[in-house]
Amino acid sequence: MPELPEVETVRRGLQPVMEGAKILTAEARRPDLRFPFQPDFVARLQGQVVTGLGRRAKYLMADLASGDVLLMHLGMSGSFRVIKPDDEAAPGEFHYPRAKDSAHDHVLFRMSSGADIVFNDPRRFGYMKVIARNALDEEPLLRGLGPEPLGNAFDAAMLARSCQDKTTSLKAALLDQRVVAGLGNIYVCEALHRSHLSPRRIAATLSTRKGEPTDHAKRLVGAIHTVLNDAIKAGGSSLRDHRQTTGELGYFQHSFKVYDREGEKCTTPRCGGTIKRFTQNGRSTFWCPKCQK
Repeated sequence: MPELPEVETVRRGLQPVMEGAKILTAEARRPDLRFPFQPDFVARLQGQVVTGLGRRAKYLMADLASGDVLLMHLGMSGSFRVIKPDDEAAPGEFHYPRAKDSAHDHVLFRMSSGADIVFNDPRRFGYMKVIARNALDEEPLLRGLGPEPLGNAFDAAMLARSCQDKTTSLKAALLDQRVVAGLGNIYVCEALHRSHLSPRRIAATLSTRKGEPTDHAKRLVGAIHTVLNDAIKAGGSSLRDHRQTTGELGYFQHSFKVYDREGEKCTTPRCGGTIKRFTQNGRSTFWCPKCQK
């Protein structure tokens, strides 16, 4: 499932053709994706200007001039592609041709910018929903989400307070969307390795008894920032389904330090350890037992 860097990469790809443009026509080619489309889904979109395109956790959010917000989630296999009739740009280094079968093209937006935006989702775990802006705080899909890991409010002090009384593992705490929004299995594994912290460590060890951040918390927040920013610059990680809006693959997977590297040598200088994998909360965890404590 796409994580924060992949969703942010998609947002940046859609922004030039969506933001400031009018949705001339909207088309839902089936009655549902993961959830049924609202009966007035198309009617609330057609003719509306997209005044801004943002992201919250793993959700794309298109602000409309009407005061509504189009909430979009990629699910497990969803992707957007931008079609421009006059676009003859050469494919990028990691270009991957998309399937020509349009059977999984489920939603189409024709924009006044001259672009068609197509949402393709073979597994149909993605979803879209139109929500009134003033009702977002009560939206079940968004309610309870924690701070953005790249936002100004997310720092070591905030993370320490959130983990102060948690007896769960550090990895489980970081995957809890109420603690921090948008992190997933890949980037949690990578951030824990870069901060030299064990995924089995108790989350409460990020906080002192007085609730102040420990050095562990400071290292971890720095590693989260670095990993996410590096991944966004690389266009995200393409393991199975992620494609940028141009059809190019992200390539951060070539920079993984631990994820999917079981049995390989740890890249930490002077470590000499070997990457191991174990199952934790139903997910594969990759780590170096020698340098992650």
